[in-house]
Amino acid sequence: MSRVLVTGATGFIGRILVPALAAAGYDVRAAVRQKPAPFASPVEVAAQGDLAAHVDWRPLMADVDFVVHLAGIAHTGSRFAKVRYDRVNHLATAALAEAARQARVKRVVFVSTIRAQSGPRSDYILTEDDAPRPTDPYGRSKLAAEMALARSGADCTVLRPVLVYGPGVKGNLRALVRLAALPVPLPFGAFTNLRSVLSVHNLVAAITHVLRHAASSGQTYVVADLKPLSLADIVTALRAGLGKAPRLLATPPGLIRVGLAMLGRSSSWDQLNGQLVVDPDKLIAAGWRPDPDTTSGLAAMARE
Repeated sequence: MSRVLVTGATGFIGRILVPALAAAGYDVRAAVRQKPAPFASPVEVAAQGDLAAHVDWRPLMADVDFVVHLAGIAHTGSRFAKVRYDRVNHLATAALAEAARQARVKRVVFVSTIRAQSGPRSDYILTEDDAPRPTDPYGRSKLAAEMALARSGADCTVLRPVLVYGPGVKGNLRALVRLAALPVPLPFGAFTNLRSVLSVHNLVAAITHVLRHAASSGQTYVVADLKPLSLADIVTALRAGLGKAPRLLATPPGLIRVGLAMLGRSSSWDQLNGQLVVDPDKLIAAGWRPDPDTTSGLAAMARE
């Protein structure tokens, strides 16, 4: 039986990935910051150090065949954000890669982000062939981690998921669910810009797929559900999951932009009105088979 080390195992993705890997027949070592962890036997729970400090990955690598590296940070309000992103997302990953090489791990699957490739919007459909152009410290730290993995000599596969949704999601999507639950019309009917999103279950299927297939060695894949949706589509799906009619007003997006500026939220504009579509055909051609029903997945998330 192959043993898989999953870092960041109690995060949004890890909580779904760990039992899925166990059900698929892997011996799973779940690395967590704090115990107890929500995993039943036979999952082995192991302590993971603070990635902002020095982490000795070697004990976690003992008798491990594969590593799925999820641990990192996506948001920090600290004025030292650039330094913290680099320490946690880049340097800790570089140390993990070296430990994996020394332990002769068969493959490291690094769950990076589309932000390592692009800013929050793109005027063209993104593929793996596009040169990475991250626009913020978070994206640059993830790209630096990818490059460190490539230099390490460890066998690795990089996944660049778009915005991930599913049970227990936090951040902007959770805020959008709360907004959709309000008993009032919402001013998003005129937002027709398309965005790719990704079910956490489809991401777990992608991780499991590249673990199993030797041809994924050394590859980078963008990962997204098959059909991009507009903001209006997303809110309609969320409200359907809550048993509500869409009730979307065709408010001119320019008025929303002015309102955001008045509230000091101009940085949210690209996330609302920006287009960001990726083409996951490379991973599909490699054999990944995602669930195509994004609308039902968003509705189910709203009901949780």
